[in-house]
Amino acid sequence: MKIFLVGGALRDRLLDRPVSDHDWLVVGATPEEMVARGYLPVGRDFPVFLHPRTREEYALARTERKSAPGYRGFTVHAAPDVTLEQDLARRDLTVNAIALPAELVGADGRFEPTPETLADPFHGQRDLRDKVLRHVTDAFREDPVRILRVARFAARFDDFGVAPETMALMREMVAAGEVDALVPERVWQELSRGLMETRPSRMFEVLRECGALAVLLPEIEADARTMRSIDLAARQEAPLAVRFACLTGGLGRSGPSGLKALHAVCERWRVPVEIRELAEVVAREHGHIDGSGALDAAGLVRLLERCDAFRKPARFAEALQACECDARSASDAPYAPRQRLLAVLATAAAVPTDVVARAAQQSGAAGPKIGEAIHRARVEAVAASLA
Repeated sequence: MKIFLVGGALRDRLLDRPVSDHDWLVVGATPEEMVARGYLPVGRDFPVFLHPRTREEYALARTERKSAPGYRGFTVHAAPDVTLEQDLARRDLTVNAIALPAELVGADGRFEPTPETLADPFHGQRDLRDKVLRHVTDAFREDPVRILRVARFAARFDDFGVAPETMALMREMVAAGEVDALVPERVWQELSRGLMETRPSRMFEVLRECGALAVLLPEIEADARTMRSIDLAARQEAPLAVRFACLTGGLGRSGPSGLKALHAVCERWRVPVEIRELAEVVAREHGHIDGSGALDAAGLVRLLERCDAFRKPARFAEALQACECDARSASDAPYAPRQRLLAVLATAAAVPTDVVARAAQQSGAAGPKIGEAIHRARVEAVAASLA
């Protein structure tokens, strides 16, 4: 039984990046041996175990063989006779197919890899030096999720290029219909992770170049303005909802058809409700927010009401951030609507609605009439602040 540190931890350490997680590979062991040593089995699709003390994951060396379309169509073989090189050969990229003997990792998790101590049969260190994302073997074509992973890694390591032969292979996979077999959960998982990377535009550039974008997101043009917008949101460390709204915000310029396209994207990939709702607000109200400087007090309050800003002020602030990212992707001019609308919201929200509601009730108002009284009070407060 031999244990190795593999994958991202080594890649990031060799790139002088922070190491967050450790992935461990066990060669020459059976599930029974792992349980006997106190490891807790947790894997459903292949043998993975939790260390009895650290609770880190340890996976048995395995090979995979394609047995059906899509990323789930694999037959897994995990046995003591599977070698380290065979396991590394099934991995996606050469930069992720490097291993270090576990005895060279300190008890505190620190390690200092050198070329002599690393198992690197597919020259991942060379590709790290040359800044290349390259597939390990032709087995890459068996898992269409890897197309999304390559695009996501391009967004994280934005100075890396995709090897020409890897791009050609990805195009072949798209043409063969492999991308059509992806399930929504995995697509959204990879897209959302890519949006949270350093330069998310790179993900969409790679997906467009290999043809996958036209299959997965035909509604998104990935034009230069949209790409600058999501990269600006990334530089601002905006949350995922804002970045997704920047990606889809341009659909709102097409009116009802654009909103219909946004709904189709969200339904297809099962986008979480809170992220979908922000994207819909931005797509629908983007133009009104940009042009809010021309609105009077009544128009401003109606805009806030359509955005549900009184009940969800934090979401409204995120909508303004997305609109600002879009505007600044087209011009370096200061974006006045963001601070102005936040100030208007603060003024209108300060109206004591309970007092207004009681006064309306005392005068005989009921139901919608009470809401109208609150609306008028807010308009009056905003008008006074603008005078």
